[in-house]
Amino acid sequence: MIGSWFRRQTAKPPPRIATVPEGQRLYAIGDIHGRADLLDRLLERIRADAAAAPELQHTLVLLGDYVDRGLDSAGVVERLAGGPPPGFGMICLKGNHEDALLRFLEDPGVGVDWMRFGGLATLMSYGVRRRDALPETVWLEEARLGLRERLPRHHLAFLTTLRTHVAVGGYLFVHAGIRPGRPLDDQEEDDMLWIRDAFLASSADHGALVVHGHSISETPDVQPNRIGIDTGAYVTGRLTALVLEKSDRRFIVT
Repeated sequence: MIGSWFRRQTAKPPPRIATVPEGQRLYAIGDIHGRADLLDRLLERIRADAAAAPELQHTLVLLGDYVDRGLDSAGVVERLAGGPPPGFGMICLKGNHEDALLRFLEDPGVGVDWMRFGGLATLMSYGVRRRDALPETVWLEEARLGLRERLPRHHLAFLTTLRTHVAVGGYLFVHAGIRPGRPLDDQEEDDMLWIRDAFLASSADHGALVVHGHSISETPDVQPNRIGIDTGAYVTGRLTALVLEKSDRRFIVT
């Protein structure tokens, strides 16, 4: 009796019901982090999946963190800056790693932290090498200027026009999450790119089912009020897409 009562009290509330508009299928893709190889593999699987339903409107929603950590950030940006595959729409959101890259282009001081969470891999993918013989402040300014010189214009244009979030049907897509208890139209960009614990620990109804990346889980993290799809692609080899159609939901994983 006591065990049955305890299970009822600790059980998760039922998931928020969310749908996408009739005739649409969405493919939300988690954090890529320089793994152009996994992006290519996942897009091939998505194209094959979409080919089985040519009557639908297919849209890719990428949740940010295209750069850093993996070996080919430049390759990932090149693919995404080139636009969607034929027959697809595409919405690309900004992650905290793109935010750090853009800030570094203006302020080399940002590079102290950026290097700690993967920025060096991005610099190297654009041909900017670490020079250990130089003092850190001197090298970071040199690296900033080198990146500005080597970053193709269409890459910069892509990075500077990324959106922070998008809502489709009953879903809200955002990189990191949102501030619980704050209206969706009053969220701060810094939270949408960087928030973690306050969002992950919240059981609040956010007004939409939030689909996010940013926080790594071994498998998709499906909760009543959110779905996390950062499966640590740069180290695990698992890049995840959440497929949404009507009220149905499934996953494609590399």
